[in-house]
Amino acid sequence: MTANLYTLFESRFPSDRSRPFLWVGGGNAVSYAEAEAESARLAHVLAGHGLRPGDRVAVQVEKSPRALFLYLACLRAGLVYLPLNSAYQQGEVGYFLDNAEPRAVVGQPKAMSWLEPLALERGITNCFSMDEHGEGSLALAARSAPGHFATVERSPDDLAAILYTSGTTGRSKGAMISHRNLASNASVLHAHWGFKPGDVLIHMLPLFHVHGLFVACHCVLMNGSAMRFHAKFDAARAIAEFATSSVFMGVPTFYTRLLAEPSLTPNACASMRLFVSGSAPLLAETHREFSARTGHRILERYGMTETGMLTSNPLEGDRRPGTVGLPLPGTQVRVVDESGQACAAGDIGSIQVKGDNVLSGYWRMPEKNKEEFTSDGYFKTGDMGMFSPDGYLSIVGRSKDLIITGGYNVYPKEVELVIDEMPGVMESAVVGVPHRDFGEAVTAVVVPKTGTKLAEAEVIAWVKGRLANFKVPKRAHIVPDLPRNAMGKVQKNVLRDRFSAPDH
Repeated sequence: MTANLYTLFESRFPSDRSRPFLWVGGGNAVSYAEAEAESARLAHVLAGHGLRPGDRVAVQVEKSPRALFLYLACLRAGLVYLPLNSAYQQGEVGYFLDNAEPRAVVGQPKAMSWLEPLALERGITNCFSMDEHGEGSLALAARSAPGHFATVERSPDDLAAILYTSGTTGRSKGAMISHRNLASNASVLHAHWGFKPGDVLIHMLPLFHVHGLFVACHCVLMNGSAMRFHAKFDAARAIAEFATSSVFMGVPTFYTRLLAEPSLTPNACASMRLFVSGSAPLLAETHREFSARTGHRILERYGMTETGMLTSNPLEGDRRPGTVGLPLPGTQVRVVDESGQACAAGDIGSIQVKGDNVLSGYWRMPEKNKEEFTSDGYFKTGDMGMFSPDGYLSIVGRSKDLIITGGYNVYPKEVELVIDEMPGVMESAVVGVPHRDFGEAVTAVVVPKTGTKLAEAEVIAWVKGRLANFKVPKRAHIVPDLPRNAMGKVQKNVLRDRFSAPDH
């Protein structure tokens, strides 16, 4: 039996294919039958242009229903889907084309003036356009194609996608994601989060990222149900749609913006059963405030581009603010010290993981793969964390964010948690910057709440009475906001660069 992920999804589609898959725009429905037919047409176009199973398709387009159908088409044709952030510029895209060597590129019409020559220089002759409505040369080519396509057989370890990491510490690495990786994670999440007939998910995430594509969309496809599909996040619209929906997935920024809306009330959320947060740490204060405002406790989970989802707070049970919950079924998670020995509960160490959801390695980087896996097959996440005595995992930061000051280790999260408890603080980020005496100096970057004035000395004094002296920031910079990437993660590399300058 084929292990093609699309075959798994297809087995879960409603028997009545006229049922809605996507609700778009002003409430227009796109049925499962339409999704099947359109993905078949797109698969025919790609196969008709000479693409064979295993070939890569680079996709840099805005979110639209047809963009999602293109992903399904790649699965059906046995192609390797390569989603790229729609904000990437020419130089960045050139690197991905050089590294992945795709056989086809799908881009935005406005980028064709540079994308097509860029592709042709690399011998990529299949270059299609797709705009924010899904229109363009690819849609045009698909109009005359058949609405049926025989899904290509794939083995479990065949690649389904390559996703490039954010590359904050150098060139991006292409995580090789197999049909097995995606199928195992989709099955676990669908069951673990209690999806049931009639669930409707509000989708306001981008499609070029694990959260929007592999978590949100896969759960819906596994459920054979519908989602309200929006090009971008809109807090007021989301709240209006809570009345006719049941599941919402977002990054922490979505939740802070929802909390800024007066219309966010228990009554507005009465039909909702699940709010999920991920892609960046959710402040414990946001968790508590959302619960107080709505009566719902946000379910926070933890995952990576390379692994899909690894842990989750429980659907039934204690959802603890500041933790990412318990290991998901089928995923092994351990926290180890520098010698590779398991850490005791409460001790901070490196997080390592193993399971069917974990990538096989990075695209064309054999030496890197040797470094990233342990001798017993665990993947080194690069994250630091600790387990509670009853097995809840807390993330304290990336290993590369560890600050070594005067020979002492400082984990930024510990300092951030203290600063975030200070009255008038909205959020904070702590980084290490070069220091001639200490090696690195603990440096805080603090965002005050609206209408609040904070002084550097006040922040330093607040921490001083609560943590050991070597953990106290040498400087505290007050800023209006923190730099974030597309998924809401704070870009600490940007802060390190900014505040390492001599005038700081």
